[in-house]
Amino acid sequence: MKHMEPPSIRVSEIFGPTIQGEGVLIGLPTVFVRTGGCDYRCSWCDSLHAVDNRFRGDWQAMSVEQIWEQVSALSGGEPLTVSLSGGNPAIQPLGELIEFGHREGYRFALETQGSVARDWFSTLDTLVLSPKPPSSQMSTDWARFEACLAVAQGRPLTVLKLVVFDDEDYAYAKDAAARYPHLPVYLQPGNHTPPSPDRDDVIVDMTGVMRRMKWLIEKVTQDRWFDARVLPQLHMLLWGNTRGV
Repeated sequence: MKHMEPPSIRVSEIFGPTIQGEGVLIGLPTVFVRTGGCDYRCSWCDSLHAVDNRFRGDWQAMSVEQIWEQVSALSGGEPLTVSLSGGNPAIQPLGELIEFGHREGYRFALETQGSVARDWFSTLDTLVLSPKPPSSQMSTDWARFEACLAVAQGRPLTVLKLVVFDDEDYAYAKDAAARYPHLPVYLQPGNHTPPSPDRDDVIVDMTGVMRRMKWLIEKVTQDRWFDARVLPQLHMLLWGNTRGV
């Protein structure tokens, strides 16, 4: 009988430890495994180097052992949180990596738009579901989103994270939160000056982003939406669009 090799994982970059820059784990020391490939093409994507197939040649097909060698070296063998990002990491076969890391005492967080459900979501420690608002020019399939919740089986800490650029996005965020009132909600002002896929020295319009942050806070407080948490992208405030931090 022919021995079947486990499927490889397409990896765009592995870096850290640094801090998680957004959402429920903001500020937490983290090593990032950014996978390559995505089923979306958001208009304001800030990680096109891990999305656009033009950069497929820069991605590496790696085994669990190869990935773990880098994660362990970066963390000095000391367990911490590993963030699985992308692209859309849900399209990669990450179950064995999570199982391997858990045996070593590491924790795993994954962020996805909720378009692809995987059984191994239930083995995560944190699942961040981030459906994309109208400004992304993508549409949400709520049946697929709910399939992601179903396979998670309520086991990981599961939250909603929503990027907001304008009133239409804000209305979308309120609708999403109303659909899933049991999920904690994190709102994030969008960065309208994201990096291009082949360079990360594009200057962030920090004044514009902070203006949007203040507007979003005012919207939330005026609406008495007191369950929502409004947070910036901390890594953007510290390092702008620089990658690998």
